[in-house]
Amino acid sequence: MPSSAAVRITGSRQGFAQARTFTHRTLCHWSLDHLSDDAAVVVTELAANAVTHAVPQAPDGEADVWLELCLEAGHLMCAVTDPSDRPPVYPRATGSLEENGRGLRIVEAVSEDWGWVRHSPAGKTVWALLPASPRP
Repeated sequence: MPSSAAVRITGSRQGFAQARTFTHRTLCHWSLDHLSDDAAVVVTELAANAVTHAVPQAPDGEADVWLELCLEAGHLMCAVTDPSDRPPVYPRATGSLEENGRGLRIVEAVSEDWGWVRHSPAGKTVWALLPASPRP
C-alpha cells in the first residue's frame, strides 16, 4: 500500500471538488473511510487558504498548489503546498458570524495538530494531522 499520494489543485470550484474526491478515494483505498469527512474539511480549508492568499501573489507560471496525503506512524497528514513563503495567518478573534477567516480555526478544531514549513527559495507547506484510528 502506498504511504502517500498527491494531486495538483486548481483555484476553482472544480479544483476544490477534485481535492475532496481525491481525498475520499485515497482514504477509501487505504481503508481509512472513517477519516474521509474530517480529512475533506481539512483539505478544503487548507486549499482555500492557499488559493486565496498565496496564488494571487505568485509570479505568472508559478502558482501551483499541491495536496499531499501521507500515512505516517498512526496519523494521516494532509498537506497543501503553495508558492508563497508568507506564514499562514491565524485569524484574530472575530464574531462567529464572519464568513471569512475561520479556515485555520476549523483545521485546528478538526485535527490533532497542524503547522507549516517554509521552503527554500520560496513556498510553504501547511499541514494537519488526523489520528488514523477510529475515535471511540
